[in-house]
Amino acid sequence: MLTAILILSFLIFFHELGHFLMARLVGVKVEVFSIGFGKKLFCKKIGDTNWCISAIPLGGYVQMKGQDDSNPLAKSDDKDSYTSKSPWQRILILLGGPGFNFLLAFLIYIFIAINGWPKLAPIVGKTLPNTPAAKVLKSGDKIIEVNGVKVKSWDDVGRLIQESKNEVKLKIIRNRKIIMLTLKSKIEITENIFKEKIKRKIIGITPSGETIKLHYSGIEVLKIAFEKVINDATLIFKSVQKLITGALGLDTLSGPIGIVDVTAKVSQAGIIPLLFLTALLSVNLGVLNLLPIPALDGGHIMFNLYEGIFKREVNEEVMYRLTIAGWILLGSLMIIGVVNDIRRILGG
Repeated sequence: MLTAILILSFLIFFHELGHFLMARLVGVKVEVFSIGFGKKLFCKKIGDTNWCISAIPLGGYVQMKGQDDSNPLAKSDDKDSYTSKSPWQRILILLGGPGFNFLLAFLIYIFIAINGWPKLAPIVGKTLPNTPAAKVLKSGDKIIEVNGVKVKSWDDVGRLIQESKNEVKLKIIRNRKIIMLTLKSKIEITENIFKEKIKRKIIGITPSGETIKLHYSGIEVLKIAFEKVINDATLIFKSVQKLITGALGLDTLSGPIGIVDVTAKVSQAGIIPLLFLTALLSVNLGVLNLLPIPALDGGHIMFNLYEGIFKREVNEEVMYRLTIAGWILLGSLMIIGVVNDIRRILGG
């Protein structure tokens, strides 16, 4: 529990640090930097900013001069206020939080890539009956090439099979001997993580479960980390899209209780799984904050884009109503997530 709260607090701190640094970059005074909401338990003033730890740890905020989330119409014309800055400067501040979440995930993935990225070994565990591999591959076979391309992990095997045409050429090691095999893949109807029916090429093998650690260096480290952040963000965007279209039900939503529960369980598996989860949560926080909901960074970016493009502010009444609607929507989703979390925990 403590580990989960510390990780969430750190993610929120990093998010708010992005807002803080971008605000200072464009000359906006930050009055309060709080980790947590509610009653302030501890505060220390450094420069113009009051740095605080508040009672409810699952959140945080930066209070900039001229900005009041409880009153979206509040303004200040002072030179160092948020509302006195141009729409493009305000957008830079708003992007700082999500941007820092993506940066944090990127740095975590760089650390993992340098110190050893865990992967499934390209070793056959078993073959499935009535498949191309059933009579030619055996448990313990190590796949070293697929269609002439060297493989490092089981991920490579699956990817290269999908990229192949009908014919799959394998180079394997069996009992210290190199063997060349040629199989024809078959099409299988299966489900993706969203329970959607998809077509997939298979030859009928499953991994042994043995793991290896791949160490990367140089430009490869940056590439693998960047690709992982993009893959995480794409997955989360697709999940949100499918929630909106109804392809995913609201019963799949999770709230802070579920996040704490999962984090606590993953922390028992070791530091690397915990780092992977921390990076994923950081990307999740970044993506969700970019959604065009008025109460989130994405909503404020939307308003500022309108002002920057059309050279006029959003109608005050429209902004106020949209902001209230945004808070109601977020509150409703939070309640649904908490109820789902409780049901999952009580249901085992």
